[in-house]
Amino acid sequence: MGQNITPCLWFDMNAEDAIAFYGSIFDDVHITATDRYVEGGYGPVGEVMYVQFTMHGTDFAALNGGPEFSFNEAISLAIE
Repeated sequence: MGQNITPCLWFDMNAEDAIAFYGSIFDDVHITATDRYVEGGYGPVGEVMYVQFTMHGTDFAALNGGPEFSFNEAISLAIE
């Protein structure tokens, strides 16, 4: 049985940089999927929108949601 709850972290447009930073600190960080903005989306076409990654066997998601909300300690939980 896999993980049923995935923490989702909100970023302005620097989710990939954040994941690279996590990888520089912790071992075993791997990007598992990347989705990009398409025409009619909220971000620039082709830019990274959503990244799924694992860290020490735990699934995480990172959303480049733009500057609508400022960075803080809040997270979202995606529940399957």
